Amino acid sequence: MAPYHIVLVHFPLGLWMTATLFIVLRAFSDGALAKTIDRALVPLLSVALVFGLLAFAIGLLVWPWETIASTPLGRNHVLTASWTVACWAILLWVRWRRGETVWDGMSRWIMAGLALLGSALLGITGTLGGHLVGIYSDVSAGLRLLGWEVYTTFYVPNMTLVALLVIAVLLLGFGAWSRIKAR
Repeated sequence: MAPYHIVLVHFPLGLWMTATLFIVLRAFSDGALAKTIDRALVPLLSVALVFGLLAFAIGLLVWPWETIASTPLGRNHVLTASWTVACWAILLWVRWRRGETVWDGMSRWIMAGLALLGSALLGITGTLGGHLVGIYSDVSAGLRLLGWEVYTTFYVPNMTLVALLVIAVLLLGFGAWSRIKAR
């Protein structure tokens, strides 16, 4: 079943990267093309989330939890996969609930920021998964420069948690500021 997980992860990867492109384009443009692309965003994010959840579930079924949890690389892969799916689920929910108003004011930049964060998490998750199956990338060298040795460091480091907390507070602050400004 491992090949199913490996093949299946490429669907949300491609769809979420396309969604990132759409979101960034829409954040920077109010043109006709950007608005047309935006209409496809909710269905695109929905399909991507379904594939992402399937890939996550099959990944957990393929490799026993005891095996994955026994290595820092495996734990980091599951952790970043969880963050990736959660980030994109939040983007879908916000875009679906707020509709076109998500592109008013500061919230357009919050959407772009979340999409870029989701893409970064997606890249890290894919890199760690590649290492698990013996396919290496230069992303791990970049992570190493940031102090993260993917084979030995189980990372929910204090600095990562602080960074996530700061980003969350900034995004909430921007959202509140935007809401107050819109009144």
